[in-house]
Amino acid sequence: MMAPEEHAAKYPQPGPRPGARARTRESFLHQVAEDFRMALANDPAARGPFAAIEIALTYPGFHAILLHRVTHRVWRLGVPLLPRALSILNRFLTGIEIHQAAKIKGGLFIDHGNGVVIGETAEVGRHCVLFHQVTLGGTGKERGKRHPTLGDNVVVGTGAKVLGNITIGNNVYVGANSVVLDDVPDNCTVVGVPGRIVIRDGRKVASPSKTLDHRHLPDPVRDRLARLEEQLVRLSHKLSEPMAPPPAGEDVTWGEHI
Repeated sequence: MMAPEEHAAKYPQPGPRPGARARTRESFLHQVAEDFRMALANDPAARGPFAAIEIALTYPGFHAILLHRVTHRVWRLGVPLLPRALSILNRFLTGIEIHQAAKIKGGLFIDHGNGVVIGETAEVGRHCVLFHQVTLGGTGKERGKRHPTLGDNVVVGTGAKVLGNITIGNNVYVGANSVVLDDVPDNCTVVGVPGRIVIRDGRKVASPSKTLDHRHLPDPVRDRLARLEEQLVRLSHKLSEPMAPPPAGEDVTWGEHI
């Protein structure tokens, strides 16, 4: 997997057309087109002359987002019961649960998708990538805004949990199986349980990383345990050294000598 900045460099996302007016709310077709382009750009399996047809017909992540966009608009119209029923149908068909009230901007790509959960008050920025088993959830029974807000160009790795009313900045990479409970500023890499920032603005905060993929992300907990083990070994060697005898003529007890 690539870091968000590497991904943006390799797969530049199309900007607004020249002369196009700024829109306060993206149109349905514009969002769907962005979703489709993100799937085509991010999935290395989607190649060949029939890649577009394959995505449109067989990608559950694309289907889930498409159905959510319909469901969300029905929910905004104030139609009772139907939006909830559509979200349950979406989960049944795709294995992806997206609450009808969740706000998702254009260009979301859900890879594989099985087990992804996006909560009611979650907000997802443009050109984000979520892998399977990702949860954008809450931390309790509190009311109001209780789910995370993701900025633009955020990558959330397999099995990661982003919980609570927190903000994940732009260009953030969340490592696989991480649990993020606090705000994360822009341009960071977060790993671990609980999630810790290990790279910020291109500089390593903790241990170095070979490549930004699921297998080689830095592990600050493992590094700290290794340092503690080294200190324990040094202390053990020091205690095992023979002790010098007390000075002649002095009565030193064993406890005082230690």
